[in-house]
Amino acid sequence: MPHQTLCRLGAKIGVVLLVALAEKGQATNAASSSSRPAAAQGWESAAGAETTTVFALTGDTTINRRLSTFRAPGVDDLFALIREADVAFTNLETLIHDFTLAGAQETGGTYMGSPCWIADELAWAGFDLLALANNHANDYGVEGMRSTVAALSRNRDLVYAGVGENLAMARKPGYLDTPKGRVALISTSSTFPPPIMAGAQRKDMPGRPGLNPLRYTLTYTVPQSTYDTIATLRGPVNEDMGEVASASLVFHGAEYVVGNKIRISSRANEHDVRELQASIRNARQQSDWVVVSLHTHEAADPIDPRMPAEFVIDSARAMIDAGADVVVGHGPHILRGIEVYKGKPIFYSLGNFIFETDLVELQPADSYELWGLDGDALPSDYFNKRSKNDTARFSADRRYWQSVVAEVVYNNNRTLREVRLHPVSMGFGQSRLRRGRPYPSPANETEQIFNDLKDACAVFGTSISYENGVGKLLWIG
Repeated sequence: MPHQTLCRLGAKIGVVLLVALAEKGQATNAASSSSRPAAAQGWESAAGAETTTVFALTGDTTINRRLSTFRAPGVDDLFALIREADVAFTNLETLIHDFTLAGAQETGGTYMGSPCWIADELAWAGFDLLALANNHANDYGVEGMRSTVAALSRNRDLVYAGVGENLAMARKPGYLDTPKGRVALISTSSTFPPPIMAGAQRKDMPGRPGLNPLRYTLTYTVPQSTYDTIATLRGPVNEDMGEVASASLVFHGAEYVVGNKIRISSRANEHDVRELQASIRNARQQSDWVVVSLHTHEAADPIDPRMPAEFVIDSARAMIDAGADVVVGHGPHILRGIEVYKGKPIFYSLGNFIFETDLVELQPADSYELWGLDGDALPSDYFNKRSKNDTARFSADRRYWQSVVAEVVYNNNRTLREVRLHPVSMGFGQSRLRRGRPYPSPANETEQIFNDLKDACAVFGTSISYENGVGKLLWIG
């Protein structure tokens, strides 16, 4: 069983640590909470030896099958890469529950649910940092969020962040102790149903459970004629409420201004950015490394998801300014560009890592009604209707089934040494039973992945070289 395997592994590492401590004459009660295979090497950094710290980073994980039973060429090497990193991260884009909860009225798409044993499978795979702030956090309401947190809390090898019983707890970092230092994880999302946004607690009122939000405003620049039409739809100025005519108007949550060229721009909520920066600065004081997870679907062009929205870029850079060592983006389910900003990497999206959205065991009535299915329909009917029998949506686009595992390597003086990119495939074109789990991509897909990534990186002043199936990020500075 995965749990037994982890216990045996922990016991072996404990012996290695004790031997290392004895040799250095240190106290034998020193401890590390990490179960990393490289634990014994980490103690050398305290003596000033040249070492590195390696982060293995992945995108969205929607898991509904066991990883420990998966067999495919190269898959053992892929998970060895994750396990051997000093820190391994993924965005957990599902909820852990037993389908006894009612689905929420507003959802992030497919109602996500996964068995409780996925926590053990993620630990088996080598992950130790999990982001929970994403658009599916509300699929089963607050109780779904609580059920997920409870399941993860039972596995002591997993650290999570991004949700909580109030806004302060949702913004709070999760902390992981490793032989290479203490690592903080902060998780936030700009894409979410409004009911799951956490609320602040007052001295006289409790806060609202939910996720750590990054809100934003869209501004549409439109011709005068369009502006006038929107103003008419919006209705006359309400003088009783003290509202006055201005150079812009707000309609259905978006701002409209007049201009000669049609344009969409966006800006992050200043309060949320300040709060996130404060959380990062706090984590900077309390840990050696700070990882920020940013879940966002929003794009600069609503037709093309590859370029992140303006506010996403501004927010990610603000996170680095506040002290983050790396910003890990995900959400659109495809790869976006990589930027090195002030010597720190920003991954605007690492796409998917495990993509089993069409193997969720059950769906609420709302899902069937949305697709015109009656009460006798079964989950397979829903997934077939949604994908037009695997000819539309995710099933029809290879980019959703191709990604990379990013290895970020820092020197012991905290300078970025290199970023290695390991291409993975999730089986585009295969049946839903055969696709979704990651394995090293074959040669033809490797070329596609790196070509896509090169195109996405160009606007950020970075590029990709690759040799023997492994990519390397190139940047100036």
